[in-house]
Amino acid sequence: MAGVNGDRKGKKDDNGLGTAIDFMLSNAKLVLGVGGAAMLGIATLAMKRMYDRAMSAPTSPTKMEKTGKRSWEEPAWMGSSPRVLNHDMKFTVSRSLQSLPTSSHSIEPDGLRRAVGRSAAGRGGSAQSDLLRARMRLSLQERLWDFYRNWVNISAEEQALARKAALDICAELRVFLHAKLPDMPLREMYLSGSLYDDLQVVTADHAQLMVPLVLEKNLWSSIPGEDTIMNVPGFWLVRRENLEYFPRNSSYWDRCMVGGYLSPKSLLEVFDKLVSGSINWPAIGSVLDYIIRPVVPSETLTLEVQYEANRRLYVDFLPLLVMEDGTSLIAKPHRLAAERHENLWRQSFRVGETARLRALDQEDGGCRCTCLKVAKAVCKLDPALNRLNSSQLTNAILLLSQKEGDWTQDALADRFLQLLRALVEHLEAGRLPCALAPKVNLFCELTEQEVDELGYTLYCALSDPEGLLRTAEPHLP
Repeated sequence: MAGVNGDRKGKKDDNGLGTAIDFMLSNAKLVLGVGGAAMLGIATLAMKRMYDRAMSAPTSPTKMEKTGKRSWEEPAWMGSSPRVLNHDMKFTVSRSLQSLPTSSHSIEPDGLRRAVGRSAAGRGGSAQSDLLRARMRLSLQERLWDFYRNWVNISAEEQALARKAALDICAELRVFLHAKLPDMPLREMYLSGSLYDDLQVVTADHAQLMVPLVLEKNLWSSIPGEDTIMNVPGFWLVRRENLEYFPRNSSYWDRCMVGGYLSPKSLLEVFDKLVSGSINWPAIGSVLDYIIRPVVPSETLTLEVQYEANRRLYVDFLPLLVMEDGTSLIAKPHRLAAERHENLWRQSFRVGETARLRALDQEDGGCRCTCLKVAKAVCKLDPALNRLNSSQLTNAILLLSQKEGDWTQDALADRFLQLLRALVEHLEAGRLPCALAPKVNLFCELTEQEVDELGYTLYCALSDPEGLLRTAEPHLP
């Protein structure tokens, strides 16, 4: 009751709707109970979005702005509405989260629950047992494992074909670079990524070609992003040193220096001219029986390889720096404020994250990798969740493992629900710390709108987690 007559100064005039919403949500748990309050919270968010969109609509049709393309599954009221979890609603979201289920045992279809009740009253224990068994077959646990077996996991044959195509491309690039630029200081290139960690999902369609650069120890030094004026943990600057003793052009990589720093953007431009402009990919493709073409535009230098009629592989060409302390830096640009951050190298934690995840599963025979692969598949196939990447999901599971000890195969549904809930809480806070470097915020490259939309989608999924799987399946090949 305290929030009913509270100060609403500074808020948009909503004819009392906001006050009514706050009153309903604050008292719903007393009247409707835990489950009812949770569903009311989600319904109220939906109604608030419809109302916000109506209030913000232009008065004249001629003044309407073009909106972005909607995902196929979005209802009309989810189109171009304002931010979803805007700041005056975050307390409501936090409070409603308290009443949402964290265990798969709390989730059962309403129709099945009513059927069990009618059966128990009308036909006795035998029919009730049959319906209970049906409920078990339709449980979230069974649904997740069915989704994993049929759609998430990739056959060994498909993975082998994709790896062969990636290896062929790697071999061609290695030969070309050594012949064209024999003085370029490079270590041996190698293939990496989820395709080689058995963590790729749905289709074997992506690989990373790592291109390690050799830097002179006395000419270059690395500076953590948090020690610079930009204050971006997880990104580094590579500074040119001793110019007074070793002038420009003393290092091969001085040609990629911008403002006294080794620029990953300039470096990628150099490689792009070589890989995209100098190599005769159609001729190489005809020899290998592939269709090979550079992807334009692309955040990184990427090649598309069609190695069968209906199968494509995308190979990212990633220049890599390995510093003396073992820190791995890759030339993958920051998503936001590109001009300001164009000299920043991204620190890669993938090897360490994957090793820790596998070590934990080996210790207790856990389902962490399975949970990760299901979550990756859902995010890959659901347009509303595309912005969540593998590193974010991996670290959310690693952080959850610090709090939850039961990762047995039978606990997959409970852990999947906990992962959804943890992601909502991290999105609400606007911060997902890296498990290997807590000062790094893995959500730092998401916009506020993206954070809110991801949070809303996952928040709604907590009451219907199987809906995420139903959304993903129509997109499957």
